[in-house]
Amino acid sequence: MTETFGRVGVLYGGVSAEREVSLLSGAGVCAALREAGVDAHLFDTGRQSLAELAAAGFERVFIALHGRFGEDGTLQGALEMLRIPYTGSGPLAAGLAMDKIATKHLWLQHGLPTPRFAVLECDADPAGLVRELGLPLIVKPPHEGSTLGLTRVESADQLPQALALACRHDDRVLAEQFIRGRELTVPILGAGEAAHALPVIEIIAPQGNYDYEHKYVSNDTRYVCPAELPEDLAQRIQDLSVQAYRVLGCEGWGRADVMLDERNQPWLLEMNTSPGMTSHSLVPMGAKATGMTYGQLCVSILASARCKVHQPAAR
Repeated sequence: MTETFGRVGVLYGGVSAEREVSLLSGAGVCAALREAGVDAHLFDTGRQSLAELAAAGFERVFIALHGRFGEDGTLQGALEMLRIPYTGSGPLAAGLAMDKIATKHLWLQHGLPTPRFAVLECDADPAGLVRELGLPLIVKPPHEGSTLGLTRVESADQLPQALALACRHDDRVLAEQFIRGRELTVPILGAGEAAHALPVIEIIAPQGNYDYEHKYVSNDTRYVCPAELPEDLAQRIQDLSVQAYRVLGCEGWGRADVMLDERNQPWLLEMNTSPGMTSHSLVPMGAKATGMTYGQLCVSILASARCKVHQPAAR
């Protein structure tokens, strides 16, 4: 099957704040594809131009980019113009999922549970947030991943500093009700009615602080896969995650981040449309629990690559 893929580009690196993680994801994916017999080649979108991408002769590409200009729909739009089939969600779904504010509005319109929130301009007075959302609360930039610019605010006097940190990354800030409970994530594969969830994973970080350090640097975070949950509750969380994925129009693969509160009510936090793909990342971890190797996962995702935007026939 792998010989039908032709020349494959693995797009990685990029220019976002998540570049270093993307370099690891792309290197892992490329190595796994080559081991499976795929003619795969690394292409760093942070160092190589769109003109070089157009000239590279790729018959399809695997997007292993994270963050802006890779996960936000911009690159997906360029690939549509170039008519190069690519993995993951299309321009609209990627853009919606990257914008946490738009994501939450859409989920609420479809009756899906997500924590209460407020949106602030960077020059706004945050004084009313405590009254509106209570304490603690979460302050974060709405267009970043990997918890970059995120602060868990425990007291009102921390708000100005939290707002300033988030505004280094964005021109608006998302303030969100803090949900006390268990931190879960749900990998998802496929598209439309064929989309399905992999096992729920529980993330147990020191003091519940799953920040950049505890995601990528330290070894103190524990992962339980499958999460120790009653079967019916695990299924409810998986079904909710797939529904959230479909509402956004996602496809290929993704990962829903969920909080489970003390009453076993799940709350949707965000959707990742190009999640980490190192051999130790969460989507490969969920796939492994079903008996799928890292290499098989990479080949399966690559096999789903396509252009998503219909092109009218030329006159």
